[in-house]
Amino acid sequence: MTNEQHPAAAARRAEIAEGIAAVRARIAAACAAAGRDEDELTLIAVTKTFPASDVRLLAGLGLTDVGENRDQEARPKAAECADLPLTWHFVGSVQTNKARAVARYADVVHSVDRSRLVSALSDAAARAERTLRCLVQVSLDEAEGRGGAAPGDVPRIADEIAAASGLELGGVMAVAPLGADPAPAFARLAGIAADVRGNHPEARIVSAGMSGDLEQAIACGATHLRVGTALLGGRRAIVR
Repeated sequence: MTNEQHPAAAARRAEIAEGIAAVRARIAAACAAAGRDEDELTLIAVTKTFPASDVRLLAGLGLTDVGENRDQEARPKAAECADLPLTWHFVGSVQTNKARAVARYADVVHSVDRSRLVSALSDAAARAERTLRCLVQVSLDEAEGRGGAAPGDVPRIADEIAAASGLELGGVMAVAPLGADPAPAFARLAGIAADVRGNHPEARIVSAGMSGDLEQAIACGATHLRVGTALLGGRRAIVR
């Protein structure tokens, strides 16, 4: 009996498939309402606290963009799934001293918000002989501890990424403010993204929208959605 034929694995696969179908249906409805094409959207499965076996199930179901936010969890998970054709998105805050580790497995880093991190990732990418696509994380509420560059600093950081060896400017990312209607914040992000594209036309990614607010993000032009709970269920105990 293979792992996927095991009753528990088969049940988990069915659960994840149901989650994917439900999220895809929400995306389709939101795109229809916004007059957008579903092909413009990339769905990233945020697998923090979930095991590598779930990543394998996601890949088998056709979802190969995977997001993580903690290096100590992402690094072994990426190694365990190295045989799969995955795109790894690092979506959490990156400590400067973790840049070298993150650069070894991440394909896209969503959370670049300061010059020191640009330099650290550039050095790390050179050491790893890889090219990292980087997004400028924008603070839409300037809340302590949530990360993100002030909107006024975004153009400078975007320029720094674009000029850095080993890095490629992909666009922008943001998290909606807590406890508020996400739509105005995402509309503001859309304007910031447009300004970045004015100087860097290739920077077309707008990473916004999670399980609870993906519809508003799609309405405001998001291209990448970071979805965990709606795909995989409630968070499990943190993997140490």
